[in-house]
Amino acid sequence: MSTKSAKRRLTRGLFGVVLRYFAHPAMLSKAASSVPARVAATGALRTSSHAADGGAKAFNQPLSPNYLTRAGGIASFMRLPVQDDTQGLDACLVGVPLDVGTSNRSGTRMGPRQIRTESVLLRPNNQATGAMPFESLNVADVGDVPMNIYNLPEACKHIRSHYSELVKDGCIPLTMGGDHTITYPILQAIKDRYGTVCLIHVDAHNDVSDTMLGAKITHGTPFRRAVEEDLIDPKATVQIGLRGSSYTVDAHAWQISKGFRIVQAHQCWHKSLEPLMEEVKAMMGDRPVYLSFDIDAIDPGFCPGTGTPEIGGLTPIQALEIIRGCRGLNLVGCDLVEVSPPYDFEGTTALTGANLLFEMLCVLPRVKYYDFK
Repeated sequence: MSTKSAKRRLTRGLFGVVLRYFAHPAMLSKAASSVPARVAATGALRTSSHAADGGAKAFNQPLSPNYLTRAGGIASFMRLPVQDDTQGLDACLVGVPLDVGTSNRSGTRMGPRQIRTESVLLRPNNQATGAMPFESLNVADVGDVPMNIYNLPEACKHIRSHYSELVKDGCIPLTMGGDHTITYPILQAIKDRYGTVCLIHVDAHNDVSDTMLGAKITHGTPFRRAVEEDLIDPKATVQIGLRGSSYTVDAHAWQISKGFRIVQAHQCWHKSLEPLMEEVKAMMGDRPVYLSFDIDAIDPGFCPGTGTPEIGGLTPIQALEIIRGCRGLNLVGCDLVEVSPPYDFEGTTALTGANLLFEMLCVLPRVKYYDFK
């Protein structure tokens, strides 16, 4: 055997020993004990925070890449623990892999999986706002809704039933879509728990069609159904980012007649949306609010991976302003829909979606903020 070959064998052998040493559960536990945290059975860290009554409560933490490389582990949202119910949770991430309600490009059924994959880049604290959601709320990924993807009305029944279980004890669902059809059955479950809610709808399209090809349930009809069933208060509903061509000149006449506030995309160009969000908060007060964000609200130059792209949309910065502007509202649920990975060649759409979901988590009620002063 040559000296070079022997060195290669020795190097491989030593690398294997080191890898087995550090990958052994006992060594992971030892490494974790060097900081005030422990590696839970799921692989995610847990830390203790002191509650207002002086006691301590353990909150789930995203798994740090210092314990396992981002390329490893189960692809849960932010590599949070995975559980099959909401026991002990204040908020949860849930996927709805459904795209049979789409009218143009499909692929959003792969949205939840890709959003989870991109979310490994996220870290637990918000540098810009000081939000510390994982020091305030117990959060986990509760997986995806099982449903019949070959029968849309039946799938909606499954979604409603599943969400009724998720929200019954006050857990706040953050949803990864899926096409926008899913918001309709989610709002049905939300009403069962909270009654009629206010709505912030961010989208390129108004989604208030009565029918599409004769169908009452599609991704273009959820908010017409929501008004008809008193799921949302139309006079406490705002739609932001609407744009594109239309079949009629008065494309927004129906929802305006019901009391919706409409903010079209061109009204947002070249300006901050912080003043708008102050007006929205004044409109909604302390009532329960649902936030529904269609990724196509953002210009396709930033987020091309979606089913019905429209030019002239919002910027990612404006998207952040909208979501951060929800701080102080009584949010009872949020969704991020219409991410279509087959058209998201660089992964930027799913990455943006993952970041916006994290921002939604940061503005939920009871989230603590670091005082930079």
